[in-house]
Amino acid sequence: MTLGRVIGTVVATRKDVRLEGKKLLVVRTVSPEGKDEAGYVVAVDTVSAGFRETVLIVAGSSARMAEGCKDSPVDSVIVGIVDTISLDSKPGEK
Repeated sequence: MTLGRVIGTVVATRKDVRLEGKKLLVVRTVSPEGKDEAGYVVAVDTVSAGFRETVLIVAGSSARMAEGCKDSPVDSVIVGIVDTISLDSKPGEK
């Protein structure tokens, strides 16, 4: 799983029929501290995530196991909305 923040939407009027009715969101990956990381993904939203919300993303075969995505041509799926993140220590500390 990967942490990300919703930064936009994708509108595709023509797409595979197995994606009809599914919301596509642009998600920037973030560190556990909430800092933006390089890169972004377009992910199918299965949890009604909103703009700027922190989300959990799964990719690959795990994405195709998400609710409503079986047998769909997806590689990234939003499977959770994060409420809080708690770290025991800063990265690199013991």
